[in-house]
Amino acid sequence: MKRLTALVAGVCAAVLSVVMTATLPHQAAAATLAEVTGFGANPGNLRMHVYVPDNRPARPAIVLAMHGCGGSGPGLYSGSEFASLADRYGFIVIYPSASKKGNCFDSWSAESHVRGGGSDPVSLMSMVTYTLQRYGGDADRVYVTGTSAGGMETNIMLGNYPDVFKAGAAFMGVPHSCFANEADYIPSPGASNCASGRISKTPQQWGDLVRAAYPGYTGARPRVQLWHGTNDTLVYYAALQQEIDQWTNVFGLSQTPTGTDTPQANWNRRRYADPAGTVKVEAYSIQGAGHSLPMSGMAAAAVQFFGLTGGGPTSTPTPPAGACRVTYTPDSWNNGFTAAVTIANTGTTAVSGWTLTWTWPGNQQITNAWNATVSQQGAQVTARNAAYNATIAAGTAVTFGLQATYSGTNSAPTQFALNGTACALAT
Repeated sequence: MKRLTALVAGVCAAVLSVVMTATLPHQAAAATLAEVTGFGANPGNLRMHVYVPDNRPARPAIVLAMHGCGGSGPGLYSGSEFASLADRYGFIVIYPSASKKGNCFDSWSAESHVRGGGSDPVSLMSMVTYTLQRYGGDADRVYVTGTSAGGMETNIMLGNYPDVFKAGAAFMGVPHSCFANEADYIPSPGASNCASGRISKTPQQWGDLVRAAYPGYTGARPRVQLWHGTNDTLVYYAALQQEIDQWTNVFGLSQTPTGTDTPQANWNRRRYADPAGTVKVEAYSIQGAGHSLPMSGMAAAAVQFFGLTGGGPTSTPTPPAGACRVTYTPDSWNNGFTAAVTIANTGTTAVSGWTLTWTWPGNQQITNAWNATVSQQGAQVTARNAAYNATIAAGTAVTFGLQATYSGTNSAPTQFALNGTACALAT
């Protein structure tokens, strides 16, 4: 709900028929974010953008990626790591834009809680259907993710269309059908019963809400990855346990994890595997984080969970040792500063096209940049190469600069990711 309303910042034959008979909409060029119109039934009045990487297999996977309240599809494209990961692994990303309640995806209406009920979920399914048909996508590799309002909608889509999605990753979400109605979808911290975690249900009751979304369905269910910051004061951390209760019950699993670990500093992970050892649900508690996910490296962990990196869906991404090193050198004054950022390729192969991401630990706001295109969404920053410095040969480095404002303490970022892979920090 990225400030819920912004502290701002089946697929049925009828739908297929509309998509197949409609005039071809604007076609997205490769490696360019492009808007698509006329993609099919659109009761939610959503907009659709799609990113199609230059290099992709004949039947590419598809990831539906949804923004938080007050955001947009293009904003999530420029402010997250999913596009650079798409370039690296060859999947297509759909970036929808919501239109309700300050650009929030509808997870509160009765229509949104059931398969084919109408509102935003049906519009989103039209986008998936269009993309599968237009680009020859692999129907066995369709995934969904989202942050805040988009994380809530991720749980909705996984429950409504379990036969379409193979896995999903919900950042800062709430359980499926948690909101009783629109009146509970309130933008103030602590005001919503659902977002504050005050709704008390047993795992069975939470699971029943998912089963009611597609009555009689007995097929396979998509695996679920859940993320939440322990200091989230907008969508309370208590919602994470409710999501765990819901999805473990749907899978018929115990609410006691089969394994726990810390893949990275402050990332506490619980895993819930079936008797065969396949992880069906995994949940990340990010220590000290507020309503600011995903941070650097988290999109890569989601894509790894989907199984799109070649390492299998149940393993944790391990960045190649010494592949990159970042030097961050700030020069501060009063309430402003400049910073030089150097990316060194310490690996053995060239980097062709780069995206560097990080999360500010304070309230820094970028105002200008040079030698890179830099965008910011909340605390997350994305820097993309210029045309003249896109290649970083092995053993070489590139440097770009930025100017920004701040108040309080101008703390440096503690983690950088290059094309979705964590880099070492120069000391």
